[in-house]
Amino acid sequence: MSSTIIITVVSLSLLAFMSAVILYFIAQKFKVFEDPRIDEVQAVLPAANCGGCGFAGCRNFAEALVKAENFDGLLCPVGGAVVMGQAAKLLGKEAPVIEPKVAVLICNGSPEFRPHTSKYDGVPDCRIANTLYIGETDCSYGCLGNNDCERACTFDALHMDPLTGLPVITDDKCTSCGNCVKACPRHIIELRKKARKDRKIYVACSNCDKGGPARRACKVACIACSKCVNVCEFNAITIENNLAYIDASKCTFCRKCVTECPTGSILEINFPPRKPKVEAEAENATINP
Repeated sequence: MSSTIIITVVSLSLLAFMSAVILYFIAQKFKVFEDPRIDEVQAVLPAANCGGCGFAGCRNFAEALVKAENFDGLLCPVGGAVVMGQAAKLLGKEAPVIEPKVAVLICNGSPEFRPHTSKYDGVPDCRIANTLYIGETDCSYGCLGNNDCERACTFDALHMDPLTGLPVITDDKCTSCGNCVKACPRHIIELRKKARKDRKIYVACSNCDKGGPARRACKVACIACSKCVNVCEFNAITIENNLAYIDASKCTFCRKCVTECPTGSILEINFPPRKPKVEAEAENATINP
């Protein structure tokens, strides 16, 4: 009886030893070498795992940075220039020049401008509503107001306004990850160049219908009248598909287009109040007698 137990123990011990040896050689044969710099780069990333860089997570993005010859096409929108500079220093590469961006809503169709003509009683999801009908108003391009963009934002930078039914973006919290842009089925949120003091001038309309139908659907719709184009001295405004668009890289914030727009579809954000017309004319006469 005792000899049987001894034989069994010895046999199992030999089998375990042989299995360990086999597993060791297999592990050595198929082991994957991982560059230790990946951990160093990952440590400087914000660990948001938001997907704004185009990769599944910060780990995958760190691997891409280590393997890439240069940083062309690679960007962490959350960390911005600071994080990309730190990663470049670790890897001995040149950091790209990054212009900070911020999400902007290209729609100003609140109920006072875009009255409701129907009631949606379905699943509160913009993607589903967009496939079913044009929306609760006569504008088939405007915000549907079902919170898809708010749910997509992981940085608490976007919330729906209960009065206007439109998303409100907090520039200080926005990381330009682009999740809200991807979530919107109407494509009315875009990333625009972030200017000093968070100032913005843009056409807050996405309606591509002609002037008459667009204005009937929303009082502040762009009617493609070309007045803004004619008054812009910097060729920053173009009209395509019955819709004006202001190029942020060319705009100098002269604000002439804002006062020229007959429908008020061009918004100026975070600018100081304008001087009264009489006072402005008197000041101009003093400067240019």
